[in-house]
Formats: sequence, structure tokens, C-alpha cells
Amino acid sequence: MRTVSAHDLKAMLADGEEIALVDIREELIFSQGHLLWACSIPLSRLDLIFARLVPRRSTRIVLCDDNDGLAPRACRILTQAGYTDVATLAGGVRSWIDLGAELFSGVNVPSKAFGEFVEHENATPSISAGDLDEFIRSGADLVVLDSRPLDEYRRISIPTATSVPGAELVLRIRDLAPSPATLVVVNCAGRTRSIIGAQSLINAGIPNKVVALRNGTMGFTLAGLACEHGKDKRAPTPSRDGLAWAQAAAARVARRFGIERIDRGTLEHWRAEANARTLYLFDVRDPDEYARGHVAGAVLAPGGQLVQATDQYVGTLGARIVLVDDAEVRALMTASWLRQMGWRDVFVLADTGNEAAPPVAPILGALAPAGQQIDCTELQRLLQNGDTTIVDLSLSSNYKKGHIPGAWFAIRSRLERTLGKMSLHGTLVLTSEDGVLASLAVAEASALTTHTVRCLAGGNAAWQASGRAMSAEARMADDEVDVWLKPYERGSSTSDAMRDYLAWETDLLAHIERDGSCRFSVAPEPAATI
Repeated sequence: MRTVSAHDLKAMLADGEEIALVDIREELIFSQGHLLWACSIPLSRLDLIFARLVPRRSTRIVLCDDNDGLAPRACRILTQAGYTDVATLAGGVRSWIDLGAELFSGVNVPSKAFGEFVEHENATPSISAGDLDEFIRSGADLVVLDSRPLDEYRRISIPTATSVPGAELVLRIRDLAPSPATLVVVNCAGRTRSIIGAQSLINAGIPNKVVALRNGTMGFTLAGLACEHGKDKRAPTPSRDGLAWAQAAAARVARRFGIERIDRGTLEHWRAEANARTLYLFDVRDPDEYARGHVAGAVLAPGGQLVQATDQYVGTLGARIVLVDDAEVRALMTASWLRQMGWRDVFVLADTGNEAAPPVAPILGALAPAGQQIDCTELQRLLQNGDTTIVDLSLSSNYKKGHIPGAWFAIRSRLERTLGKMSLHGTLVLTSEDGVLASLAVAEASALTTHTVRCLAGGNAAWQASGRAMSAEARMADDEVDVWLKPYERGSSTSDAMRDYLAWETDLLAHIERDGSCRFSVAPEPAATI
């Protein structure tokens, strides 16, 4: 197994060549301190996630951990799966500190820091929760546009707000605010998507005054104001005039940033080069549009989310990125932001194709053979006879929402320590959200116990679909270090968590300046017209 020093890694990150820096610790541990450009792919779910985020098998890869043996385990898995250039960070994350380099807390840090950079460099205007509330109550001429995905909007929203996910804003704004006198307010849960969304409209040149809601729904809640829940107010399909305006506006932005369009022939040429150069193909449209048909192999990545959490979609720094959008507007606007984030090779394909099925997520490793799987009826029989121990490898957040009665929660990468905490009896049955992770873990668990190990075909989804009861009574065989919870998911300390989160976001700008490795840029001034 090859190792690289922190000094050499720093040079590799600056050399402009493709590299995947992957932190394989559990997400909560990762969030407590990690390298800025590290992508979080926990060892417990490596098989499910890695090939999607790092598709090219010859990619230069550096794995990091706490110098606790996790990275070598991941290295062996990846080498067996055909990855040929895998190394680990010597000394783990601690060596980065010893080098005098910065560690970052939180998740999606590059994107979050970028939002703060955009606000600072562009002086993006904002409005306080109190002022917005007064405007709404007074019946002022304004529209509130929620730039988050629809599910987040439905959970909680600002009064009167319409759901317009980030990349849709420029496409739909002329129909939502046809009068230039209308104040346009863009919000999200916190800061990043509000800032990027508002600045998108400003960059596109809409005549209206545009502001971001300072601190989003969290700021609104902390101000003691009431948000709404369960709303379903969505932006209409763009009119012909609205679409024409948006396309012209996005084209102007594209010229400012030098965003290139490519055709199908170029895409196929780059696909043929995918063994030498990493290619990501993202459909940045609305999920419903994607489901009706898309370019074969394109992965759904709504533009606002791609900018907001780039590391959840792209694991290889320096890769080629192609964005697909039949209207071009969403792709061009998203490309302009990725370019400002420092992604050099971002292109737009104005095509959607006609494939309806999403690409199959690639999985590393081997699923358990049929003889090691059981169905819900057999598991029910084992439960009735008291002849089984069920271990649920789902994310702890999913486990706590509901699981098979009597199931223990455990983290796959830590099974060796957690199986010893349980009094195992009978057949050990592994399950997970859809059963795939459990199936992958059968061989590992079998090596740790003398008990017969099986997995539940279809996992918890199959159990629930069969009409059988789910339980919320938690049996925790491990700590909940597998998930970083959003502030509003943290129970009784929600308000404090919101304040801490918002303070963390605003502190990022100074933090990345100390780090010095970001290559963020601002929008160039529009070309003068004669």
C-alpha cells in the first residue's frame, strides 16, 4: 500500500491534474475536522457511493482517516475493484495539522464558503426577517422565491413563498415578477442558496430590485416569526415571452464567463476518452422533467443543489463537467457558478434525449448469493421463534424513523466492535434501507461470528411494503457518528444549533482566506455596448 505525505498531498492538490481526495471516516467525524477539498465517502458505504463520485478507475486517489486503519481497508477494497492509483495520507488527518494547514468543520464546505465569497465580493443585497415580515403584512409589491428543492420547501417555508429551486430562478422570473416594480426576495434555509439565487437574478440583469433573505427560514424562525408547513405553491411553466427573456439573459451571462456549448458528437468523443479523463454528465433540470426523459447516462443534479453541495456529485477535482438542459438557461447559469468556484472545464449540452430510466448506480463488491438471503416471511418466522438477532445497517437517522421490531442499529465499518455488545442468538440477519448494503456486508459479518449470517432481501423497504409493522424503539449498538444532522434535525437544541450553524457559515470566508487554496472568482463586468 502506497502512502503520500501531507507535504506531497498539498503539492498534488495544487498541480492542476485530476485528483480525488476522499475522507473515509463516518460523516459526523468528518464534519468535526477535515481537509477543505476532501470528499466524504464513509467506509461503511464506500461500495454504494464511490464509483458514482469517482468513476474513472485510473484516477489519482488519496484516502484519509484518523490513522486508525480505515484508509488501508478502503484501499484494499478499491484495489480489488480495479482502481489502480490509490494511496493513503501518511499519519492521517493529523498530519495535515502538523503541516500547519487548515482543517474545516461542517459539510459541503467549498460550496458554503463560495456563497460567503459571492456575497462579500458582489455586495449581494439582503433583507432582514423583520423587514420582510413587515413588507408581507403591509401587502407590499413583492414575491418571495424559495430556492431549495421542493421537499425542503414543503417541510417549512416563508409565508407567501413560491417554490423555485435555484437553477429555475432565471428561467421563471419574468412570469413570477412581470412588473419591474416588484421586489424579489430569494430565500433558502440558511444563507448559501439565498445568496447564489439572488445574485443569479442580478447577474441575469432583471430590472427588479433583488434581495436575499438574511439567514433564510432559520433566521425567520430565530426572529420569532412563524413559518408555514406543507405548502405546495410551485412556479408555473415559463411562458413563451418568459422563456425568450431567460434564454437571452442566460446567453449574456454565458458570454461573460466564456461558457462553451457542445454537441452530441463532442459528448460521445469525450465519453470515449473516459478512461483517460473523468467526465461527469449532469441533467440540471427539474426532477419531473428528468423523469420524463433525459440523455442516456445523465445523472440528475438540479443546478441549485449542484452548486450548493458540489462535493456530493463530483468526487474528482479537475474533471470535465457537462450540464444538460433543453432550455439551456439552467445549464448556463449553473455553469457560470461552477466556473466561478474554480471548475475550469464546464460545458453545456442543449439536449435532453429520450431515456426515461435513470442510470444504474454502480456498486463495488459482490452481493450475497441467493442462499444467504431470506425473505420477509422467513424473517417473520425466525422472529416468532425467538431464533434471530437483527442488525440494521441503515443510516441512524433512517433507523430512528422506523425499523424492524427488535433490530439493533450498527455501523457496517464498525461491526467488529458492535457485535460484541449484543447477545447474539440464532441466525444473524442483516438489513438496511433497501437491503443492498446489508447484502454487501454478509461476508464481512460472517468472518466476525460463528453464527449463521443472512440478509433480508429488499431490506426494510420490503418489510414495510409487505404490510408488517415498523418500530421506533431504538436499540443502539453504536454511536450515531454516521450522520451530520442539519440544525433543525437536532431535537431540543434546535435554536442553538441554528445560531451556531449561521455563525459557522459567516466565519467561513476568513477561514478559506487563511487556507489560501481556493480559486474562487467573481463575475467579470458585462461587456460595454455601443
